[in-house]
Amino acid sequence: MPNTETLIVPLTAHKRVLKLMGNRFEISVVGDDENWANERIDMAVAEISRIERLLTTFSDDSQTNQINANAGIQPVRVDDEVFRLIERSLKISELTQGAFDITYGSIDRSLWNFDVNMKSLPDRETALKSVRLINYQNVLLNEKDRTVFLREAGMRIGFGGIGKGYAANKAKVVLQKNGVTSGIVNASGDLIAWGTQPGGKPWTIGIADPDQKDTPFSTLNISNMAIATSGNYEKYATINGKKYSHTIDPKTGLPVSGIKSVTIISPSAEFADAMATPVTVMGIKVGLSMIDQLNQIACVIIDEGGRLYNSKNINIKK
Repeated sequence: MPNTETLIVPLTAHKRVLKLMGNRFEISVVGDDENWANERIDMAVAEISRIERLLTTFSDDSQTNQINANAGIQPVRVDDEVFRLIERSLKISELTQGAFDITYGSIDRSLWNFDVNMKSLPDRETALKSVRLINYQNVLLNEKDRTVFLREAGMRIGFGGIGKGYAANKAKVVLQKNGVTSGIVNASGDLIAWGTQPGGKPWTIGIADPDQKDTPFSTLNISNMAIATSGNYEKYATINGKKYSHTIDPKTGLPVSGIKSVTIISPSAEFADAMATPVTVMGIKVGLSMIDQLNQIACVIIDEGGRLYNSKNINIKK
């Protein structure tokens, strides 16, 4: 009999970059067959696109816009998936004392353009009026009928603070169900990774430097974890030499300052995504105190002076 050898096909990370939910998504699947990997990536893209149709505010027939169109009028019956996402969002609002709030959609956007043309902040009274309809406690859920009702006319919900992370989680589930044991779903910086790199090592993830967003401030080796970062390098205005983040404090209507970036590490991309902004709003001391009371979640903060702060359960060195 002729000698035979087993052909070992090396594992490769097959990657695709595309625009979904208005953001840059990067999906990586580790496998030895390119066609197989691309079929799995197609499945993940289909799942993210399905979620986008549910949650978008750019389509009149989305469930989100049906809820908004009936604000102050009547409750709207929604899919259980949407109902549960709103339910979890309201729990995060309670946890963060309103620093996270999906009713931010009612803010007066005409006051905030966060670009080089923005030369001054609105006065406190005007700013406060602009957020008068932001109040998560006015989102009424009916468990029995599975309906959502916005109590005041003009209220609007939106999932900009949690939707990308939710989509990343759901895409990961689809990929795992279809045999992907290692991969990454990166939703514009909100990412979840599982398994290992093709060589068997954990995934190496960079935390962006707020002053040079394409340069890592630090790196972490992770597996089966998610990371989300909110930073003022994304969108901001400089007024009288001071840099203001695009993140608005829902209680005052004014932009927050003092923090360059917040990075959250958690097993859930949805939770990491949702927690990055409220920690920015709450500030370093209060934000870290809250994180330190939660299980399986860590936080890294970089302030305006470039100083690094971290929660008790993580040690980061620049």
